Amino acid sequence: MNEVASIRKKSQDMGRVVTERKDHIFLIGIDRPDKYNGFTPKMCLELAQAYTDYEADANLRCAVLFAAGNNFTAGLQLSEFDITQPDFFPKDMIDPLNLREPFRRKPVIAAVKGICFTIGIELMLAADIVVAEEDTRFGQVEVKRGLMAFGGATMRFVERAGWGNAMRFLLTGDEFSAKTAGRLGFVQEIVPKGKCEARAIELAQSVAMQAPLAVQATRENSAIYERDGPAAAVHAFERQLSAIAGTEDFAEGVQSFVERRDGDFKGR
Repeated sequence: MNEVASIRKKSQDMGRVVTERKDHIFLIGIDRPDKYNGFTPKMCLELAQAYTDYEADANLRCAVLFAAGNNFTAGLQLSEFDITQPDFFPKDMIDPLNLREPFRRKPVIAAVKGICFTIGIELMLAADIVVAEEDTRFGQVEVKRGLMAFGGATMRFVERAGWGNAMRFLLTGDEFSAKTAGRLGFVQEIVPKGKCEARAIELAQSVAMQAPLAVQATRENSAIYERDGPAAAVHAFERQLSAIAGTEDFAEGVQSFVERRDGDFKGR
C-alpha cells in the first residue's frame, strides 16, 4: 500500500460525520458502521463542526442526528482519547452535548437504533426529541470499564428519571430496552425496526413548518428553566415576547389563524 493510500485508509478507519441540507432540515450522520460507529477524536471534531454549521445557517430550522448502518454508536473508542481532558469538542464550537457555552438555540431530533451506548445516550439526551427503534439496546456502561459517565448522563438521568431510576443503571452499567427508555423519559417515540430516521425527519419537518423564531424562543425559555430555574424563565418572558411581537412571522401567525390556514413563516 503506497503512502497516500495508507493515509486515506487511516482517515476512513477514523470514521466521519456527514451532513446534508434538505430544505429547512439539516441531516447529521455518524458514519463508521464497520466499527459500530465508535467515536474517534476526528468524529468529535466533525460533529461539533456540523452543529456549529447548523446553528449559523438561518435557512436551517431543525436537525436530525442519525447513524449509518445498524447501530447508533457503541460509544467512544477510549484508546484514542485522553479522559483527563473530558471536553472533546473545540471550545469555540457548539458543544453537541450541550454542557457549556456557546449553547445551541435550534432543535435537534435524534434517531437511535441498534446499540446506543455511553456517548450515544448522552448525545440523545442532549437532543430535544428522541425516536428509537423498538429493538434498540441502551447502556451507560462506563462503570464496567472502570470509568464514570462524563457527557451529561450523571445529571440528565436524574433529571429525567429520578434518583433511584438513574442510579439503577448508572451504578450497574446494565443494558436497558427501548421500552424502559420510554418509561424513563429518555425516548419520546418508539418505532419499528428500520423506521427511526424516516420518523425523525417527519417530526423535523413538522417543527420546521412552525415560526422558527418562536420555536427558538420556546426552546430557549425551557433551557433557561433547566439551567437557572423557574424565576429566571418567567423573568425572560417579557424580553422574549417583546422580540417576537415585532416580527413578520407573528403577524403572519395571527393572519393565518383568522384565515384558518397554516402559517407561511419566513423566520423574520
